[in-house]
Amino acid sequence: MLAKKIICLFSTAFAVLMFTACSQRAGDKPTENIIRQIPTIITDSNLLSIDKSPMDMIYFPVDYPKEKMANPGLPNPLARIIYSRPQRNGRIIFADSSVTRNFILHYGQEWRLGANEATEIEFFKPATVNGKKIAAGRYIIYCIPNPTSWKIIINSNLFSWGLHMDKTKDIAETEIPVSNNNPPAEYFTMIFQNSSNGCDLVMHWGDVKAILPISFN
Repeated sequence: MLAKKIICLFSTAFAVLMFTACSQRAGDKPTENIIRQIPTIITDSNLLSIDKSPMDMIYFPVDYPKEKMANPGLPNPLARIIYSRPQRNGRIIFADSSVTRNFILHYGQEWRLGANEATEIEFFKPATVNGKKIAAGRYIIYCIPNPTSWKIIINSNLFSWGLHMDKTKDIAETEIPVSNNNPPAEYFTMIFQNSSNGCDLVMHWGDVKAILPISFN
């Protein structure tokens, strides 16, 4: 009689263990099938302070990276610019010294042609920038805006913050006219456009537009 009770208890315990194990396995999901999701509520301060001036990169020829994907043997591009795109956000972009509030820059002050780090320009072969010969290489580019013209300056001080220009490393400067009353651009925008001699670097913010002609030797 005792033996039968022991066997019965053992059988019951074994059945419970098997049921539990099977239930756990049925509820398990294979690791490779689990979808990793970003939390909907982010408390990380580094993620919350996302830059409001997005970085952009432009090439000449335009769409060069897409063309290189289709044709891996494509030679290097002719030029590339890396810059950040500040937003107007209701402010006066360029102002004379009498304006003291809600403006971005006074005329005659150095401007990084963007936001954050200094704007970089790279020439993959020798270039002529509005008559100034520039060797192939990587540089920063900035300007000094005035009401009717911008002074464009090319400088060798790479990897620098845009508000601290080291003028001892300027290698070339040139002056270009600006036009006003253009369709307004909320974000500062730079694009390359084809020209008869190479390309034009078009810079546009608010209703102000400046064009820098570039040719390649």
